[in-house]
Amino acid sequence: MTAEEYYKLGNTFRKEGNWQEALNNYIKAIELDPASPAVEAKKMLDDILNYYCKDMYNP
Repeated sequence: MTAEEYYKLGNTFRKEGNWQEALNNYIKAIELDPASPAVEAKKMLDDILNYYCKDMYNP
């Protein structure tokens, strides 16, 4: 598969809410093409997953 195909597959998984598979595909796309739009997509997904603030649950 090409980097573009992995990127599109990652987008499909992201839209389905399967974030782990989305990340896996974005990482494969980035390995094949470091300039792939998957770089930004992965960063965005990382930000979403890291958003959960533990302090909000443990005051």
